[in-house]
Amino acid sequence: MTRFDTLGLSADILRAVGEQGYTEPTPIQAQAIPLILQGRDVLAAAQTGTGKTAGFTLPLLQRLSVHATASTSPARHPVRALILTPTRELAAQVHDSVRAYGKYLRLHSTMIYGGVNMRAQTDALRRGVDIVVATPGRLLDHVQQRSIDLSKVELLVLDEADRMLDMGFIHAIRRIMALLRKDRQNVLFSATFSPEIRRLADSLMNDPAVVEVARRNLESELVTQRVHPVDQSRKRELLTHLVSANDWQQVLVFTRTKHGADRLAEQLSRANIEAAAIHGNKSQGQRTRALEQFKRGKVRVLVATDVAARGLDIEALPHVVNFELPNVPEDYVHRIGRTGRAGASGVAVSLVAREEAPLMRDIERLLKRKLEREIVPGFEPNEKFVEPAPRSRPERKPQSGRANGNAAFGKASTGKDGFGGKPQFGGGKPALGRKARGGDIRAETPRNERRRHDSRPQTAALLRGH
Repeated sequence: MTRFDTLGLSADILRAVGEQGYTEPTPIQAQAIPLILQGRDVLAAAQTGTGKTAGFTLPLLQRLSVHATASTSPARHPVRALILTPTRELAAQVHDSVRAYGKYLRLHSTMIYGGVNMRAQTDALRRGVDIVVATPGRLLDHVQQRSIDLSKVELLVLDEADRMLDMGFIHAIRRIMALLRKDRQNVLFSATFSPEIRRLADSLMNDPAVVEVARRNLESELVTQRVHPVDQSRKRELLTHLVSANDWQQVLVFTRTKHGADRLAEQLSRANIEAAAIHGNKSQGQRTRALEQFKRGKVRVLVATDVAARGLDIEALPHVVNFELPNVPEDYVHRIGRTGRAGASGVAVSLVAREEAPLMRDIERLLKRKLEREIVPGFEPNEKFVEPAPRSRPERKPQSGRANGNAAFGKASTGKDGFGGKPQFGGGKPALGRKARGGDIRAETPRNERRRHDSRPQTAALLRGH
């Protein structure tokens, strides 16, 4: 069995990895890390949840460690590594990994994304950073403002490149590539090797090493999945009923937004169900306290956003509830994967309104099966789901977060019912992605976040992580 200490990583990096409790790399890490350390261009097919983030952050840190310095002079910390991600959520996750595994290296890093004031980002760049994790749109804003110099970038990483193409970032990516030195190293991670990804790789890379790992099992056999159709206006009432009537004592509930998480936790508390919310606007202390109370049983329901839930390790978690379906189907897999672990059984429940029928369709297409619908007596929806028409193009497109408002409903005559006919099929926790605090790596986190979208193309309200 391959171990991290056989991959050519420094003692400082191995120490940081060991502190997270890991000794053996995942398959994608075992294959990609040595190739990146050799300086090869790498084209890797790996889904979220396979450990891909550490697959490029660890060798990136190793290669930059020769430039590590205690100097605070900005001139000693030019941008040498650029990691592009499609969303703020993923940028936060990747930056967490950079901070965690670079905590004993004298390297500086920062995140750049839209939806927040540029001033804090500009200040961080002026102080000098070795590693920048960015979304394409906001990075180009800084290029236009001349607040970032990309001429010394030695290593470019495109993470979830397929999503970036889906979201319309191809022109932004090409503009960014034109600003970089020609002899840089390129690393591209994508869930699939679509023709579009192949064309991008051909224009970006020089004789890349191709890494592809077997598709992981999407679902645990120990997780029972249920879909409860319900009117949007009655979701909170149904959740309260399920928790109370079934005497659920430990429930992890997912919402799409931070505001939604706060509001739901407050509503549950008013219904005499102990609840707490965790999300990117909460301080690390607040999140830690909420999690500890949840583990000890003082908090019955923990309401979380996807980003805030990354890295959560709750032993034998019995219940996961999707109060709102995620915009990205893979996130559904990550959510339900938090139960049914280590041989323990679990239940994953999705409360699905008519407007979310297209999102449900995409999830079932990913799982390649139709999930059982079960209407809870007393919470029958006013109308019945009907499957939306299949998309005219088979490849995955970004979700706007809106379901098809014209999807027809109908009344269910039995306790179990589907969203109409058969779905039309077209065509987690991330390993080594836990959050870390402290250390010598300077993470300049933007402040004064505003609740608004990036002006660039986005699939959903993009949430900030710490």
